Amino acid sequence: MHITATHINLYHVCHRELWLHAHEIRMENTSDTVSEGKLIHETAYPQRAERYREVVLGGVKIDFYDPKAKVVHEIKKSDKVEAAHLAQVKYYLYVLEQNGIAGATGIIEYPTLRKTETVELTPADRAAIVIWLGEISRLLAQAQCPPLLNKPICKQCSYFDFCYVEE
Repeated sequence: MHITATHINLYHVCHRELWLHAHEIRMENTSDTVSEGKLIHETAYPQRAERYREVVLGGVKIDFYDPKAKVVHEIKKSDKVEAAHLAQVKYYLYVLEQNGIAGATGIIEYPTLRKTETVELTPADRAAIVIWLGEISRLLAQAQCPPLLNKPICKQCSYFDFCYVEE
């Protein structure tokens, strides 16, 4: 299985959600939170599609890339899982670098919060990404789904009903 930026993001949020998503058990279509995030992504910067390019490299899809400035733009609804967002954009930068595009940077945009976060790839990040890839491969190869997190963030998750059906 090819690891995508979504896998990287989910690895930093919930190993159970990562495993379910990777095994084609998808609940996003029933989630109001996911729908709201998609709406923000589609409407926050309407001119974006004209100015920037979509890039697909090795199974990774970057929605908004400015090739002139070498900047990845990622739009997110909230910063509740900011570490996961940072990891996702760092992975984009890593994949660009692995494909001969060195020196790219990223910007995570939170339009509803009127906040941006600049992202750069460091040597420590490169080493961490190699570890993440190994851990994700190990998790996805498991026959059993990882256990519940049972944390407050679970209440906002599109898999909430799936995970807590017995509760």
